[in-house]
Amino acid sequence: MTATVERITANNTIAPAVQTIRQVETIRQKAARYVFAGLRIALGWIFLWAFLDKMFGLGHETTAKNAWLNGGSPTKGFLTFGAKGPFENLYHGIAGAAWADWLFMVGLAAIGVALVLGIGMRVAAVAGGLLLVLMWTAVLPPANNPFMDDHLIYAGLLAGLALVGAGNTCGLGRAWAKLPIVQRLPWLR
Repeated sequence: MTATVERITANNTIAPAVQTIRQVETIRQKAARYVFAGLRIALGWIFLWAFLDKMFGLGHETTAKNAWLNGGSPTKGFLTFGAKGPFENLYHGIAGAAWADWLFMVGLAAIGVALVLGIGMRVAAVAGGLLLVLMWTAVLPPANNPFMDDHLIYAGLLAGLALVGAGNTCGLGRAWAKLPIVQRLPWLR
């Protein structure tokens, strides 16, 4: 985007007071934008799929009889039988609690939708990062590494996606940023 400020010169002609140089996007920068957009959409689908499978019992990880719509709990099975490590008792205590089920499902859906659409990337990155770190603490130590697992990698990726404005490419991020409420509250970007 270019901008100039006009000023009146001694002979009453208008001349630009400041000249700006328009930066041209390189092929590498354009490719990076699309790579990050693709990663954003893919990560959003991971959250959305987890929500849909737990909500409707699509048979991948959740059977139809255990679907949330059929009275199943999206947190009970994993937090009761899968949680281990130093936080095991904490997670066993909240397994199947209605408030935990609601927070988990609303979080999965909202984070997934925000990432797929490219809106609210800052909020999605913080909420998604928190959810992923909590999921990481439920299985300490991870099965394949003493410390690192995919939950931490995804949390870092979420932070990166928000920092580079990944919602602006193949998403609604630019339109979202123009909304009056987002203009007033920039943390909603």
